[in-house]
Amino acid sequence: MPLPDQMLAIEIDNGVLKPVQRAIPTPSANQVLIKVAAAGVNRPDVMQRQGLYPPPPGASDIPGLDVAGTIQALGDNIGQLQINDKVCALVTGGGYAEYCLASAALCLPVPEGLSFTQAAALPEAFFTVWSNVFDRARLQPGETLLVHGGTSGIGTTAIQLGQAFNAKIIVTAGSPEKCEFCLQLGADAAINYRELDFVEEIKRLTSNTGVDVILDMIGGDYFPRNLKCMADDARLVQIAIQNGAKAELNLLPVMLKRLTITGSTLRTRDDGFKAAIAKQLLEKVWPLLASGSIKPVIHSTFALTDAAKAHQLMESSQHIGKIILTV
Repeated sequence: MPLPDQMLAIEIDNGVLKPVQRAIPTPSANQVLIKVAAAGVNRPDVMQRQGLYPPPPGASDIPGLDVAGTIQALGDNIGQLQINDKVCALVTGGGYAEYCLASAALCLPVPEGLSFTQAAALPEAFFTVWSNVFDRARLQPGETLLVHGGTSGIGTTAIQLGQAFNAKIIVTAGSPEKCEFCLQLGADAAINYRELDFVEEIKRLTSNTGVDVILDMIGGDYFPRNLKCMADDARLVQIAIQNGAKAELNLLPVMLKRLTITGSTLRTRDDGFKAAIAKQLLEKVWPLLASGSIKPVIHSTFALTDAAKAHQLMESSQHIGKIILTV
């Protein structure tokens, strides 16, 4: 059955998400065209709408970084993927649409037993957590991981993956209900940062030893406080800066405790880098998803045309887990 000429998409018009008709894109040699069944909503989408996070050169101006659906067309240099394969994919943009281009190397099969809605919750969060916590920060079994924002899509993923690979997990969250959810999900401890000083709580929980790895998306004034939470030879990975990009750095604890401070953004990395992460996920994480030992946490779904409402929820920070658009 031939593809239609036009598709529904959500574009950004002066900071407002608007439904429009767009031409269906054609895959290049190394791409596939996915008929989108569901797409993840991520905080970078909100930042892009606000004009704070422009898409990288060559990426679609349509927001949306992870999708799940069925392959409808193949580029010339595609290996094992076939028409009608059910996949989820990490994309650099274009997810808020009925059809989306994806690099073939960044398509992963929908895990057995998961719906398209669940699969759309996977790519951005799982690629990010695996790359930063396990590759960059080298989290080891028996170590302690501190996750700021434990109920975010990143946070709920980090809790489950950390637990699956035998780390101890401490999280921060903004309400008693969110803390309790994190504990039920598998965190060993949850700190309500609105009521308690997380630095003092980390000292108490670790008997003044500190944590081995910190995954932080807050930045700003959290940075010097993070240093106080770190054990000898600990690693801090900065993946976002919701509280700002600047902070004062005291180099003395970095030297005395031999700390490693690193960070990354995923969207601008090349397909080769991301493909290596995809390979590791397929080998080490996808079996855990298929067995049901870990699963994506989804707070709510919205129709594609209600993307603006999904962004309102994201900005309210009232959600726990991922927000998904269904097509």
